[in-house]
Amino acid sequence: SMSSCGVCGKRSISEAMALTPPPSARADREPWLSLDLIGLLPERMKPLQELFQRTGALHAAGIFDPQGELLCLREDIGRHNAVDKTIGAALLEELLPLSRCVLQVSGRVSFEIVQKAYRAGIPAIASVSGASSLSIRMARAIDMTLAGFVRDGKYCLYSRGDCLLNSSQQG
Repeated sequence: SMSSCGVCGKRSISEAMALTPPPSARADREPWLSLDLIGLLPERMKPLQELFQRTGALHAAGIFDPQGELLCLREDIGRHNAVDKTIGAALLEELLPLSRCVLQVSGRVSFEIVQKAYRAGIPAIASVSGASSLSIRMARAIDMTLAGFVRDGKYCLYSRGDCLLNSSQQG
C-alpha cells in the first residue's frame, strides 16, 4: 500500500523519484538563475501575502521567473498545501513544466516539497527557513538548486544545481 508521505517504505531517493518523473526532461540545462536574485525573492513575496499580513500565521509559496517576476502565489495554513495550490494554479494557467522558475516558500523544505517541485519541472527552491537532510540529499541527486534561510539578501546554498549562474557569468 502507498503511504501518504511518499518516502515511507522506499529504500532510496532514486526509488522514490522513479515514481515521480518530471513532466518533461529538462532540455534547457543552461545556467540562468542569478545568485543575487535568490536573495531578493522573500521581500518580493511578502507584500503579496495578504492573509499573512492579517494573521501572521500563514504559509505561502510563490513561483518566480528568471527576472524575479512573480507568476503565481498562494497561501495556506499548511506549507505543503501552499505549494500544491501554487503549482496547481500554474498548471491551470498552462505554465508547466516550470523549467526556468524558482519556487520560493515560507516554511521548511521537506523531501515532499522537493518532489513536488521536481514533478512540476522546477529546478530551484528557495526558503526563508531551513531544509531537511533528506531534501538536501535529493536536491543534490537531481541537480536542483536549493537555498535556505534566505534573509536580507543572504542565504545558505545547500545544493548548487545546474541552473545557477556563477558570479562571473552574471550579466
